[in-house]
Amino acid sequence: WFTMNYQNILIEQEQKIAVIKINRPEVRNALDAQTLNEISLAFDHLENDDETGVIVITGEGEKSFAAGADIRQLRNKTPLDALLPGMSGVFRRIENCRKATIAAVNGYALGGGCELALACDIRIAADHAKFGLSELNLSIIPGAGGTQRLARIIGKGRAMDLILTGEFLTAKEAEAIGLVSKAVPMNALWQFVKAKAEKILSKGPLAVRLAKHVIHYGFDADMETALLFEKMAQAVIFGSKDKNEGTQAFLEKREPRFTGM
Repeated sequence: WFTMNYQNILIEQEQKIAVIKINRPEVRNALDAQTLNEISLAFDHLENDDETGVIVITGEGEKSFAAGADIRQLRNKTPLDALLPGMSGVFRRIENCRKATIAAVNGYALGGGCELALACDIRIAADHAKFGLSELNLSIIPGAGGTQRLARIIGKGRAMDLILTGEFLTAKEAEAIGLVSKAVPMNALWQFVKAKAEKILSKGPLAVRLAKHVIHYGFDADMETALLFEKMAQAVIFGSKDKNEGTQAFLEKREPRFTGM
């Protein structure tokens, strides 16, 4: 499937790390309908690919991760278009992916590009990157999860400030408030992302998958419900071959050989 004829993205594979690279540098990697569809198709394949354990999203070049929605297409949107899955549906698809996702933010992450990064599990940024949700400049609001995910990640007060003002954050400012895990020099971005991915790949795949679900779905539940959900997930893992392998490998002082079962 790697030979699929994608027009706007590139797919690269390094061992169990798959990289989806938005390849529209001439328009700052803007997210038009075709690009979003190709990203969604790529996730459909990579999620079911046994050779892929972590999915990285980045942009081509060193200027832009993704500069948001294509304004030319946005101009023609109707009220009914806002009710379609659209960009929001694609980003929810990414958020719910069974495999861990990392946004390698190599430049501007604005509007829909910022929302794309927010939908990933982990965000690592080059130190020249900038983040912003400036939709209010166009008299629209962030509509692909930005009003919700940003508030959950950095807190309601800071999210309100950033969205109402449209101000940009530098990578270091984003790191300071927890929007990104780490800001690193551009020439070290891939090495840092790869090291992070390899740490995740060393863990039990089933545990990674269930940890993601418990964190996401427990976050907005009351504590009793969330803890019950955690216990149910743990019960599933306690019956897995990987739990037996992980504990046995620890006792035998060797590296575990997980199978995801």
